Amino acid sequence: MSGTSEKKLVRIDVSSDTVCPWCFVGKKNLDKAIAASNDKYNFEIIWHPFQLNPDAPKEGIDKREFYRRKFGSQSERMEARMSEVFKNVGLEYSLSGLTGNTMDSHRLIYFARQQGLEKQHDLVEELNIGYFTQGKYIGDHKFLLESAAKVGIEGAEEFLKDPNSGLKEVQEELKTYSGNITGVPYYVINGNHKLSGGQPPEVFLRAFQVATT
Repeated sequence: MSGTSEKKLVRIDVSSDTVCPWCFVGKKNLDKAIAASNDKYNFEIIWHPFQLNPDAPKEGIDKREFYRRKFGSQSERMEARMSEVFKNVGLEYSLSGLTGNTMDSHRLIYFARQQGLEKQHDLVEELNIGYFTQGKYIGDHKFLLESAAKVGIEGAEEFLKDPNSGLKEVQEELKTYSGNITGVPYYVINGNHKLSGGQPPEVFLRAFQVATT
């Protein structure tokens, strides 16, 4: 039997936004690829912020209304397409509830990383499940804190209460990791192998192989 010392390290830097459905689809497929190759690699996954709409209101706006304004007559077709894509990863896509500014969710994701990469990864999952399938609002502190509690993050309430906590760090990450990209999800594997979009698991598996040889 091979010991863990023989496993190769795969570091994945992911740029994503918490209101980007393709980012969640990509995460589900990435998780599948990780589960299928855990015997070969040790994984280090780090989530970085991206804001699709940095000027979105903090108080939130009805999702359907927002998409109708943004995409016009395309919005219904897009909703049907996302429902189909989500079904393929075993989820039910919902456009109920509000959308809006994602900065507080990114501050919380940054905070989670200080308590461990696994907690950060688990928090991203909780936020996505709530926002995309349960009609939760990504800017609602109650929802953010419930998600943090579920994955065992300590001190989240105190941290979120101060709007400046983690703000500088998130803004710096936005510059460093998102400054040169135009869309998300965006993955950098072992610092040099780059992928974008909600790729299927087999694309990730190939990328792990290429990045470690």
